[in-house]
Amino acid sequence: MRTRLSLALSALLASAVAIALPVGGHAQTQEGTEQVADPRIVESNLPTAAFGFFFASRSPEELERALTDLDENWSDGYYAPLIEITALTPNTAARTAIFEFLGRRTGEEFGQDFQAWFQWLWNRPERNTRDYDAFKALIYQQLAPRFGTYFAGRQATAQIRLDEIRWGGVVQDGIPPLRQPEMITPDEATYLGDDNIVFGIEINGDARAYPQRILAWHEMFVDTIGGVEIAGVYCTLCGTVIPYRTNVDGTNHSMGTSGFLYRSNKLMYDQATQSLWSTMRGEPVVGPLVGQDIRMEFEPIITTTWGEWKRRHPDTTVLSLNTGHTRDYGEGIAYQAYFATDELMFNTPFNNDDLDNKREVLGLRFAGGPGDQLAVDTAFLASTPVYTDTVGFQDIVVFTDHSGANRVYDPQGVSFASYDGDRTATDDEGVEWSLDEDGLTASDGRALTRLPAHRAFWFGWFAAFPETRLVQ
Repeated sequence: MRTRLSLALSALLASAVAIALPVGGHAQTQEGTEQVADPRIVESNLPTAAFGFFFASRSPEELERALTDLDENWSDGYYAPLIEITALTPNTAARTAIFEFLGRRTGEEFGQDFQAWFQWLWNRPERNTRDYDAFKALIYQQLAPRFGTYFAGRQATAQIRLDEIRWGGVVQDGIPPLRQPEMITPDEATYLGDDNIVFGIEINGDARAYPQRILAWHEMFVDTIGGVEIAGVYCTLCGTVIPYRTNVDGTNHSMGTSGFLYRSNKLMYDQATQSLWSTMRGEPVVGPLVGQDIRMEFEPIITTTWGEWKRRHPDTTVLSLNTGHTRDYGEGIAYQAYFATDELMFNTPFNNDDLDNKREVLGLRFAGGPGDQLAVDTAFLASTPVYTDTVGFQDIVVFTDHSGANRVYDPQGVSFASYDGDRTATDDEGVEWSLDEDGLTASDGRALTRLPAHRAFWFGWFAAFPETRLVQ
């Protein structure tokens, strides 16, 4: 009985026509990125030679024979590569044949909806052949040699399901990060309107604004803010902007965009080891750095308007249009169609209708209680200027200003009665507190610290933290 794929698959895939973008691929203008071949040779030992047929032009009879061979030697570990092939192959006949085969084998009626098949797969116990990582490496290194490095030999230590890692449609750094980008003064930023959305961050008195209209085209900035090395990661698909401190225990991790997604959330990579990192958690999940207790701390950031940010921070700097790349940086241009609907480009294992998919929530989680997460509907916060809660062992107070921006602080036992929507909060004893990006300062000299938090689309937060508590 033939139970493993012959090495001929390597030659078949190497000579196959170029693999097309998935339907609805993560499409943005790409710039060529020099690809360096991985010196390691990745070979596949996946089940049955039938897999090689699905990428090349074959007659219906040959395709049917290949699927019959699979059926006669079936293992549940074959589901993952078969479904992955449907999202990648340019061979329409093979894709149709696989869908029909899957329908007969499972009794499911998903037709040719590969998103539905992925969701079905992810809601089953993980069952992959021991060489599934080699299969992914072999398939994806045909697109870019570096991709093979992500997967080969990684299955045993991966912290996430490999079958949930999907290609986003671009090469490594094909959506180019902005590294040490040019910053300009508010007077020089004549391209910005006061109602334009910016992501604001201040560290050690260094205030900076990163307009959404620019960052959406680049999805990451690597910058030094207030003397701190920061990688600001913007996952446009799930609505998160998280500024991570890249220096961990004396090692500065140089981060980039891997080209792959996990639960519709981009996976970062580090240049030194090519490990894949979770954007939501700031830690390596696949690759050499897994298991080394590495986690990047993240800084507070707010979503606000340019007019509001520069009013509060007249000495701020802001991204220049001189990014070194040619893009239409008009307000609302990037991902216009995606942001205009509640539809997803890449699905997740979950369907949750507590909120619309792309409703924004404020996400809170803290290292002291990693098993506890809180999502608060930003519409609720807009009508509740002072909101108090507890996440794990951490008490919080959230102030939401007139622009809708949310800032979170550690109340340390202080109870707040009101907030003027600008710079002043008043506690239950009538003491006034001055609100800024670093913390809260009382008129009697006491100080309360700012806590990190960020926004996300509800579906994206729930996909990362399905046990989260939701306040709406």
